[in-house]
Amino acid sequence: MSKTPEPHIITDLLWRLKTLNKIGMALSAEKDGTRLLEMILKGAKQIAYADGGTLYTRTEDHRLKFETMLTDSLKLHSGGTSGVPIHLPSLPLYNEQSQPNLDKVAVCAAITGKTINIPDAYTNTEFEFSGTREFDKKTGYRSKSFLTVPMKDHHDEVIGVLQLINALDPVTREITVFGQAEQELVESLASQAAVALSNQRLIEAQRRLFDAFIQLIAKAIDDKSPYTGGHCRRVPELTMMLADAATNTKVGPLKDFSLSEEERYALTVAGWLHDCGKIITPEHIIDKATKLETIFDRIHSINTRFEVLKRDAEIAMLRKQVAALQQGETVTQDTLKDQLAQEWQTLDAERLFLYQCNLGTEFMSDKHKERVHQIAKRRWVGPGGQETHFLTENEVQNLTIGRGTLTAEERGIVNYHIVATINMLESLPYPSSLKQVPEYAGRHHERMDGKGYPLGLTREQMSIPARIMGIADIFEALTAKDRPYKDPMRLSQALTILGKMKEDQHIDPDLFDVFIREQVYLRYAEKFLDAEQIDVQEFKV
Repeated sequence: MSKTPEPHIITDLLWRLKTLNKIGMALSAEKDGTRLLEMILKGAKQIAYADGGTLYTRTEDHRLKFETMLTDSLKLHSGGTSGVPIHLPSLPLYNEQSQPNLDKVAVCAAITGKTINIPDAYTNTEFEFSGTREFDKKTGYRSKSFLTVPMKDHHDEVIGVLQLINALDPVTREITVFGQAEQELVESLASQAAVALSNQRLIEAQRRLFDAFIQLIAKAIDDKSPYTGGHCRRVPELTMMLADAATNTKVGPLKDFSLSEEERYALTVAGWLHDCGKIITPEHIIDKATKLETIFDRIHSINTRFEVLKRDAEIAMLRKQVAALQQGETVTQDTLKDQLAQEWQTLDAERLFLYQCNLGTEFMSDKHKERVHQIAKRRWVGPGGQETHFLTENEVQNLTIGRGTLTAEERGIVNYHIVATINMLESLPYPSSLKQVPEYAGRHHERMDGKGYPLGLTREQMSIPARIMGIADIFEALTAKDRPYKDPMRLSQALTILGKMKEDQHIDPDLFDVFIREQVYLRYAEKFLDAEQIDVQEFKV
């Protein structure tokens, strides 16, 4: 007949089982890898009454890496969250002859996948403990009992090793051996820990793959045009600079604003994907550097027409001379040459004017638009011998674009990228932590006064992260040095324009104030702008 356990033993076992259950639940909730590893070791020490321990992880090059070490009696804590590095080389699982290093207890447990329980390291002859003896000699410690447990994942592969040192009697605190109960509890914990660690690694791997994929999309969009290369990379960086500044501000309307880690990651993802709809925008529109550019810049064709007009004017002058001589009239050669020179001067002035109109860098006045229409009425004889207007309707339409290089139709095509972005992002099956990505990414062309696009939302209808992205997108575009239609803008000019946008209720005024007060613009400029663009250090609103 078996002996009934003492009540205090039953109570202790129940406490340890409850502790094991709490640790298991905590492991499944922990998202930080470093804290997770340390939690595993601390939990094992707690339920096994161990004085010390080490946790190793198995690396891809078949070694055991020291992750964290704890010894209570020595007040030793290295690796993990301690901030104290472990200056010990990792343990190779195999020697140079590809033979397993079975004389090392942790390595043996990793290779065999079996728990090794050693009552006393100093009397053990199966494993090599020279490193342990050296440690004891330096510290005055006495390493005695060892419990080394492999951590196996759901594929039954060892991904780490949990090693405990010196079991302590819970009452006397004397060093004893690890009993069967302690071994089974630690093995159970090691199994749960391996699953938690494996799941975390799987999540991290999937996240790295996801991050790489969205950055690949962003790079493909940037690479689509040599003139916008880097936009999809710079916007998320500036977005997070402003988001962090808004989170850290202690004054003003945003003093209570905060972002959780999940919200912060969602905003980063949105930053990378905010222009994904541009993947369907034709390159010839994205790359339209001048108003007349299609496959080539049609200003060159107009230059040829001016040369034809100059040639025709010269021919007309020569004909006048010949006709006068034939009729016996007196012709003043200098007068005709002066008239020709004046005509050429007029044509050259008109050619220069159209060249400047074609650049699209300045706002075009109604007076200049009318001048384009007057030039268009000139007549010239083309290659087919047919007389026609000097400029076609399409050329007039493009040359009279009010600002920039795009016609209203082309601007509509470009603007549609945000609709495409929203449609693409809303079609994805997000986890709950990323469900805000379409909203964050799809609002960067909206305005605070409701005059933006595509939805005409007002400030109150937009989240703060979406408003942050709006400022980031605009400021990057203003200061970008790779646009075909403008020279790199100086920092003071870009900030002045942004300030005007605040007054016009284009951008969020509170976020603009943070952008200026916390000098987010300067940190961004120092990282991404050319030195000659940075003409201010401190900007006054």
